[in-house]
Amino acid sequence: MMLRNQLPVCWFIRDIAVKVPHKKLLKQITALGLLLMVAAVLPVSAQQAVTSETIDGVKVFTPEDFSRFSPRTALDMVQQIPGFTISEADDRRGLGQATDNVLLNGKRISGKSNDAVTALSRIAAENVIRIEILEGATLDIPGLSGQVVNVQSANAEGISGQFEWRPQFRLRRVSPNFFAGEASVSGKFADFDYTVSFENDAFRSGSAGEELVFDSNGDLIDIRDEDARFSGDNPIFSVALDYSGEAGAVANLDLAYAEFDFARHEESLRSGPNQVDRNRNFTGVENEWNFEGSGDYEFDLGRGRLKLIGFQRFEHSPTVNLLLTDFADQAATTGSRFDRVADEGESIFRSEYNWKPVGGSDWQIAAEGAYNFLDIESALEVLSPEGEFILEDLPGATSRVEEIRGELAATYATPLSDNWSLQTSLGAEYSQIDQSGETGQTRSFVRPKGFLAATWRAGANTNFTFRVERDVGQLDFFDFVASVNVDLANQNVSNPDLVPQQSWIGEMVLTHKFGDYGSANLRLFGELITDIVDQVPIGADGEAPGNIDSATIYGLELNSTLLFDQLGWPGARLDVDLQLQDSSVDDPLTGMSRSISDTLVREIEAELRHDIPATDWAYGVTYFEQRETRTVRLDEIRRFIATPGDLGAFVEHKDVFGLRVNAALFNFLGNDERFSRTVFVNRNDGPVSFQEQRIRNFGLILNLTISGTF
Repeated sequence: MMLRNQLPVCWFIRDIAVKVPHKKLLKQITALGLLLMVAAVLPVSAQQAVTSETIDGVKVFTPEDFSRFSPRTALDMVQQIPGFTISEADDRRGLGQATDNVLLNGKRISGKSNDAVTALSRIAAENVIRIEILEGATLDIPGLSGQVVNVQSANAEGISGQFEWRPQFRLRRVSPNFFAGEASVSGKFADFDYTVSFENDAFRSGSAGEELVFDSNGDLIDIRDEDARFSGDNPIFSVALDYSGEAGAVANLDLAYAEFDFARHEESLRSGPNQVDRNRNFTGVENEWNFEGSGDYEFDLGRGRLKLIGFQRFEHSPTVNLLLTDFADQAATTGSRFDRVADEGESIFRSEYNWKPVGGSDWQIAAEGAYNFLDIESALEVLSPEGEFILEDLPGATSRVEEIRGELAATYATPLSDNWSLQTSLGAEYSQIDQSGETGQTRSFVRPKGFLAATWRAGANTNFTFRVERDVGQLDFFDFVASVNVDLANQNVSNPDLVPQQSWIGEMVLTHKFGDYGSANLRLFGELITDIVDQVPIGADGEAPGNIDSATIYGLELNSTLLFDQLGWPGARLDVDLQLQDSSVDDPLTGMSRSISDTLVREIEAELRHDIPATDWAYGVTYFEQRETRTVRLDEIRRFIATPGDLGAFVEHKDVFGLRVNAALFNFLGNDERFSRTVFVNRNDGPVSFQEQRIRNFGLILNLTISGTF
């Protein structure tokens, strides 16, 4: 058991032998071998690994340190820093303090959808001056702790551009996706840097397989041959404008307009003992557009600097879900349709005043005000035997939810000694939530928040960070409003009594550099939650997302890089990201302890990459696996698992007529999508109505990535 926990690479290889048929496995290993042999036979000579130098105690990388990867953007560089992983932007409440572990020219990214990955992908590699690895708790940016990357860049005179095209070919069922990619143009005039970019995060996917349905006695009652297709386009047009004045004033403006067009179609051919053959079709469509604008202006004021930040976002999302079932005996078609139009917006103004008293400490006073709203109109219709959709009564499905929120916080940071530094913040927020409609009400809350973080430099290559935080969570306003899932035949009623969850979060982060052999970051964390949002009973037989008194989450994250240059394999590296997590909450129906619904259990992402010295070739293998807990409703329990994991391989050439070309083939293990659902007669502590077991597969996936500059 210990070996399994410590060597995930070994046990996913074990899964290959156990879960994949030998004939199928032989074909897949042959394909994998042929792909890798293309690059493996090329010449090998000595090459220096990615290294950094220390300047005034700060690890510094220069563009030359990444030259062997032929980077196109700052993102390409940051992703190759040993032992560093970009933290994903969280769905934080308002703007608040900084949470991303990436800074641009020493400043936080002030937008919300403009996350670190997006921002770095728009910076051309040729505009990067240097990249620094800093300890967040030592900076005068409240909220940061652990390793932080600071990308120093400046647009060159004139105009430069970059592009990336990401076509994908699924070898079974789904048409090719030719529409994923991005392009940006950057330049400089006077004191202004600008970037204009366009991106389409398009996808085409699908899977097919058999679903079996059993009654409460375990007898087979239905056989379903199912085929599901998904497609989406998410074009985003954005403009970024940065200003640096001679008097030290700095301003940034980001504007973005996006659309999201999503379509899902699922066909299910059904038959079973004593049942009429049926053809069930489900279609889901969303046609969303949204706009986001953010800006900040920072300037000297008195003994410090004042930063003003503004943010505005609006989204319009009409969705239609339609279910129709036709019968072989010519019986009348049955069906239902759920239509919803949602308008939501967020307006934020934040001010931060920073100053440095004598003694090397940093102070900040921050105030933030926000207004959020969600306006929904919904309708449920059921198809009559005459073929007309009849409107059903659905209380609480049309409503408007608004929140007005204010926050005030003071933050203090100071070095305690040559090896210790401290950062602490204390604040509070006031919020008022108002819901209109027949079940609506108005409520207000005051919540304390803040944190205490300490950093200990235990040695030249070892850092410890300790942090305790009181956090207030972000409510999902959709949870207030009644909704229907016509595909799974369940619904949530309206719940106007939701309150934001609160958490005590503790963590310890160990960062260690192993010299030329790589580095590792280990994060141990625990969270004590009050008023957690999970499924709760409403009334006699209703249910909806609601608050449960308490819950816990704890786990670890490991980000590590092993460099093989000093081990006799120049140009090779292994990156492993591992997260293990457990959770506990008392079920509101049974009172028994269970995992929190839809939370992470484990996630493993690994890449073995070899950049062949003295050539433009690189190749490697990747592996990804993720597990989440069950979705627990009061009337059903369901779980989705993709198993045994996604094993892939890639070959890359960095100069094909000036372009970088990467070809990657995924799903060598024949990853299956497995879905199980148990539906109860009434509540999940009573008798079972039926059970569904489904396995779908989707075959191999070929990704091409073609990128360049102009």
